[in-house]
Amino acid sequence: MRAMSDDDLIWRSALELGDLIRKKELTPVEVTDAALARLEAVNPLLNAFCLVAAERAREQAREAEIAVVKGEPLGPLHGVPISIKDVLATRGLATTGGSRLFADAVPEEDAIPVARLKAAGAVILGKTNTSEFGHKAVTENPLFGVTRNPWNPERTPGGSTGGGGAAVAAGVGPLALGSDGGGSVRIPAAFCGVFGLKPSFGRVPHAGGFPGFTHVSHVGPLARTVRDAAALLDVIAGGDDRDRRSLPREPGSYLEACDAGVAGLHVAWTPDLGYAAVDPRVRALCETAAAEFESLGCHVEVVSPGWEDPEAWFGTLIAAQFYAAWSDRLPDAEPLMDPTLVTLIRRGGAVPARDYVRAVDRIEAYWAEVRAFLERFDLLLMPTVAVPPFDAGARPPREVDGRSVSVLGWMPFTFPFNLTGQPAASVPAGFTDDGLPVGLQIVGRRHADATVLAAAAAFEAARPWSDRRPRL
Repeated sequence: MRAMSDDDLIWRSALELGDLIRKKELTPVEVTDAALARLEAVNPLLNAFCLVAAERAREQAREAEIAVVKGEPLGPLHGVPISIKDVLATRGLATTGGSRLFADAVPEEDAIPVARLKAAGAVILGKTNTSEFGHKAVTENPLFGVTRNPWNPERTPGGSTGGGGAAVAAGVGPLALGSDGGGSVRIPAAFCGVFGLKPSFGRVPHAGGFPGFTHVSHVGPLARTVRDAAALLDVIAGGDDRDRRSLPREPGSYLEACDAGVAGLHVAWTPDLGYAAVDPRVRALCETAAAEFESLGCHVEVVSPGWEDPEAWFGTLIAAQFYAAWSDRLPDAEPLMDPTLVTLIRRGGAVPARDYVRAVDRIEAYWAEVRAFLERFDLLLMPTVAVPPFDAGARPPREVDGRSVSVLGWMPFTFPFNLTGQPAASVPAGFTDDGLPVGLQIVGRRHADATVLAAAAAFEAARPWSDRRPRL
């Protein structure tokens, strides 16, 4: 075994760590101990983890090491540390959904992607913080409090997988598993300066869990490199009959797809989808990032798609579903719940069945418009979030670039593609003058996950970001 400092270990990619473990140049125990030491050092400031499974992680690391010694077949993530968002069930570890209603809930089964990661030899460090049931795109809840951004702890990491985004950005494991019902993987990726992928709807089986985001929730990775995320997707993707909406396994490897290149692709760039208000700093950084695709051999065209803002239909859908899921808990549990969650549930109670069905119908019509538009383009680029990270614990901005905006006006670019189910990723586009990360969103055609990953990997090769690290 060769000597390697903890500081060197914590910034290694998942693929590098897995390779060193297979070559017996590192042990899973060494890697896990380094990740846990980093967690202990930074979590008091960031509050990224709401549960640290130190002893269990070390036990999994020892089991992973036994497999290495025995010469068993090992995958690329064998012995690699990963964190799990606290809405995804973990057998024997509390899964609270960030809610005091489930503070003592310990599942008897793993969520399907969690079970697949364990079978691949990954080491679970613990559970990362979320908003209550992931209902809003910042990371805070009455049970565990506010999570903070590693680049500036006074700012939010976004949400609702903000704990996972903060952990990866801060060097606490190279990978995090999250869920995305309206931007909850991509927003933290943008705010934390890492890569985040919302795979196609159904690409990763997602059965059970906390209800509220039916038809729009995707499970996906956050990582410091695109290839790490692709390797994780290789492990967790593929159909399972427990989730009848899940997609069959595609031929080939998502990791290999990262080498495909993008020369000749037709790419659309929109700074605002034709209707969104965007912070000028975000717009400028994303415009420069989008222009990089020209140098990669793509044909880039500035567009205004002409679609209607789908926020009203999305809001109707989600409010009604949260009401159906949680209204029986009110009013008794109201003092225990996040007031914004209570407001969302009560709003859902005012949605007539007619309006819900009409929203569903309008979403179908919206998809038809998006699909027709993307017959001309392989990829659609835009900012991931309309603003840089704002204050932690504060309400999201209701004014952007001097314009009053709606409740979701600060995040107008993410939830539309939960409605359509398309693959979408956030790549780091750069930093504002005051050191805050900004993300560029890459949206693909339906089921074109491999193309999105190839584009993200090509962009990363042209404009690497993983060497820039927060000063904690």
